[in-house]
Amino acid sequence: MNSKLVSVLIALAAVIASALGVVHARHESRQYSAELGALESARDASIAEWSRLQIEQAYLADAGRVEGEARDRLGMKEPEQPRILVIEP
Repeated sequence: MNSKLVSVLIALAAVIASALGVVHARHESRQYSAELGALESARDASIAEWSRLQIEQAYLADAGRVEGEARDRLGMKEPEQPRILVIEP
């Protein structure tokens, strides 16, 4: 009778330990899922910002815009007699 009681108590302890393990695993899973969602949101925001920066860079590097800024803001103009000089090495 004593060995049966010990077997039942060991089985009960194993069941309780297993249940606690399942609870802990599910809790970790939920935490990781929430963290993944936050990281995916941050990734999406970074991708959107990168796209905006690429569009801004394309706008700022446009040759017509650069030439207009050079004329208007810096007062630059084309030389009156354009010449091309070739320098031999």
